[in-house]
Amino acid sequence: MTATTAFEKKSITMPRETVQGIRERVGAREFSSYVSEAAAQRLRRDALAESIARREAEQGPVGDDEVADLMRWLAE
Repeated sequence: MTATTAFEKKSITMPRETVQGIRERVGAREFSSYVSEAAAQRLRRDALAESIARREAEQGPVGDDEVADLMRWLAE
């Protein structure tokens, strides 16, 4: 995330085991960053799945090379 990113504080409810696992992995100070990065990754995966579904509906199955190109694009 860049210095120009605006942040909004939210309260979320998560399973206790998930919270414990995150804290064990990154500690309490990096908890929000870890969850934020995980959510951003999920959004990119969802966008990829939606893009593939639209493309397949219009033009048929998407090849592995095209999926790899989309993954690189979403990672930028």
